[in-house]
Amino acid sequence: MTWLLAGAVPGLAAPGAHAQQPGERYDLLIVGGSVLDGTGAPARLLDVAIRGDRIVALAPDLPRAGAARVIDAAGRTVTPGFIDFHAHLEPLLELPLAESALRQGVTLAMGGQDGGSRLPLGAYLDSVRAARTGINVAYFAGHNDVRLAVLGLEPRQPGPAELARMQELVAGAMHDGAFGLSSGLIYLPGTYAGTDELVALARVAADSGGIYSTHLRDEGTGLIDGVAEALEIGRRAHVPVVLAHHKAMGQAMWGRSAVTLALVDSARAAGIDVMLDQYPYTATQTGIDVLVPSWAMAGGKDEFRRRLTNPALADSILAGMVDNILAERGGGDLDRIQFSRVSWDTDLEGKTLKQLAECRNLEPTPENGARVVLDAVLSGGGSAIYHVLDEQDVRRIMTHPFTMIASDGRLAQPGQAQPHPRSYGTFPRVLGEYARERGVLSLAAAVHKMTQLPAARLGLSDRGVLRVGAYADVVVFDPQTVKDLATFTEPLQYPAGIETVVVNGAVAVEGGQTTGLRAGRVLTRPRR
Repeated sequence: MTWLLAGAVPGLAAPGAHAQQPGERYDLLIVGGSVLDGTGAPARLLDVAIRGDRIVALAPDLPRAGAARVIDAAGRTVTPGFIDFHAHLEPLLELPLAESALRQGVTLAMGGQDGGSRLPLGAYLDSVRAARTGINVAYFAGHNDVRLAVLGLEPRQPGPAELARMQELVAGAMHDGAFGLSSGLIYLPGTYAGTDELVALARVAADSGGIYSTHLRDEGTGLIDGVAEALEIGRRAHVPVVLAHHKAMGQAMWGRSAVTLALVDSARAAGIDVMLDQYPYTATQTGIDVLVPSWAMAGGKDEFRRRLTNPALADSILAGMVDNILAERGGGDLDRIQFSRVSWDTDLEGKTLKQLAECRNLEPTPENGARVVLDAVLSGGGSAIYHVLDEQDVRRIMTHPFTMIASDGRLAQPGQAQPHPRSYGTFPRVLGEYARERGVLSLAAAVHKMTQLPAARLGLSDRGVLRVGAYADVVVFDPQTVKDLATFTEPLQYPAGIETVVVNGAVAVEGGQTTGLRAGRVLTRPRR
């Protein structure tokens, strides 16, 4: 395996050390811990001194007398705060503490993913600042919302004036501090966009120093073409690319991550700056309407209902849904599809499509499953978990040197629906399951993928590392007990082993419990 070590990411130097000066005072001193600084370098026994929101000293045996508060980290691992490069922060104003992220050790999360963001972005960021969040947050401009503002749900390409207006919206979001453009090409209306449109908009983001993060057009049978399109956008727009929550979906595609990673390596060798993010599970989560052919949803819900009154179109819609259940989202097994968030009937949450079919005295066939899903879509929709990934692909993608760890999780709290366990367990799962138990990654490499690697992708040299002058985002965890506890049947469980989390110098988690302090900030793209 090849890992990015100190100095491997351009523009980021190895963390520095500093000895205490006579009379120097600290607000917080973390002592006796095994420090993994985020670069991938081996652990060192160092104390970490914090004043205000910055790290001011890193050295062995710093005197405790100069510290207002001391945290004993003996036998523990001390790392930079984790950066969730792909998060769904839509409930942030309702859940400003962001506890499901914070208790995993996340100190910075990237929102506006999969093509979805608020417009105008600047006004929304002001509301987030006013809410005072528990973690740092940052955002992409969402292509779906840009397209929706100009073309609605029309399944066509924009004219010159319309494309210019879309470019203006992206430029406005970049001016407001967006870190780039995200797309969700499996969702409406992004699925109607052509490659030329995406290149034109990604180029606007690139002109401001931004990046392009994409939910591919297809992660199943069309995976290879989807990756090729993303790489083509990166080449033509001269924009750094991130393949979001990279996976090979559906049994027919298992093993094909070997091909997609080879494409990534080839593209990087040709000068295209491409990276990936990934969550450590063999199941996806998204809306149940993803099972409906996108052409059927053109024009919105009223048009969709009208098409269903036409017997020929209704048969075609159901046939397309059956194909999705067979080829990509269910593998022909209705037990692989588990309802997650169903606001109009919470009794459905946690049940599989097979169970729902049997409750209606229906044989659990793909055809009957499609009819149950269609009824659910017409009743108000919802989201589902799809158990359609292969463990070997997960491991292969995880070990690629340019893969970042990210949850793709929605902020959650106990009592709210049945989320994917990634919302509660992504980062501890990698540390405990994949690093400690399975040895897929070294602990230093796992931490690097959660800290400096995503920070470098965002152009942040003062986060994601423990060094003098960096922001004091710090995690202290027990390397022997850190573990995800959330499961697909009981997902509402915080992890074990994450003992202390410091956000901008404030202790936000102590003894594994949140303190209630909301010291997070809204981060905006560094100006070039």
